[in-house]
Amino acid sequence: MALFRFGKSSSESAGDDEQPVTSKLGMIDRLRAGLSKTAQVLNTDVRDLLKQEGRRVDTSFLEELRGALVKTDMGPSAAEAIVKDVGERLRSRVVDPEVVVESIRRTLHDKLAGTTGDLAESSSGPTVILVTGVNGSGKTTSIAKLTRRFTEAGLRVVLGAGDTFRAAAVEQLSMWAGRLGAEIVCGESGSDPASVAHRAVAQALESNSDICIIDTAGRLQTQSNLMQELGKIRRVISKQIPDAPHEVLLVIDATAGQNALSQAEGFKEAAGCTGIILAKLDGSARGGVIVPVAERFGLPVKFVGLGESAEDLARFNPAEFVEAMLEGVLRP
Repeated sequence: MALFRFGKSSSESAGDDEQPVTSKLGMIDRLRAGLSKTAQVLNTDVRDLLKQEGRRVDTSFLEELRGALVKTDMGPSAAEAIVKDVGERLRSRVVDPEVVVESIRRTLHDKLAGTTGDLAESSSGPTVILVTGVNGSGKTTSIAKLTRRFTEAGLRVVLGAGDTFRAAAVEQLSMWAGRLGAEIVCGESGSDPASVAHRAVAQALESNSDICIIDTAGRLQTQSNLMQELGKIRRVISKQIPDAPHEVLLVIDATAGQNALSQAEGFKEAAGCTGIILAKLDGSARGGVIVPVAERFGLPVKFVGLGESAEDLARFNPAEFVEAMLEGVLRP
């Protein structure tokens, strides 16, 4: 199975035959804006700790540091690793802001190392991508953003409107399909989502399309009957294309906080998720939640959604993500 390498992360320069969806500067700025709430926590609580003249690294300082780090939603494991490292390097010494920030940076880099990746590509026939997530997580918009990247790369796309329980979702996806030049397969309201998935894959095969993206009904990770339905959809697809779906992307709302951990656990088990799209990273979220999700479940973060427009999707770059979180911590 090959890998799609279309598009660039915001840290990569465009080649002669390929231009990034958004300019490098623009995307980095959007990432900073998207992580502004996380950075604000670090820039107030943590920076205030670092600015206390003569403050020594003792138990009290380390507890305050731990509390500030947890507020970013980076999780207790990352916070504890940072506190331990700072304690070992600076115990009983005067606080050195450079050392503390470097410890945060290195720990987050370590936690996110290897969490990014390209999309898998079918070795023959259409590549099938199943998109899952709870209602309101940003699934439909994320599908539109993926579709835009594929169509701009010259690929033919078929969409399967498998969220048959919400007419608005089907209408929204149909609108995006029209705008982006993709085919779409829909079903009757309340019809079997697996049948829509089957017809969408059949259409992709018949039209010799490159990509088939299938939306699924939004569901809570605690709804066992709906979660079992994801397994049915996978089985239906695999009967048509043996190694499909090639990707199962879980869309996580960056504003979900620690509930994202529960979502990831439920969907990974039921749907066999292969990657994450972190959506709604628009300044209202504490995006640090991706750290414990990536660490606990080992799922690569494929993309981050930085707005509502179809172009507001960037390949996840751990180094840029961490730097955006730390933006301004050491400023006067």
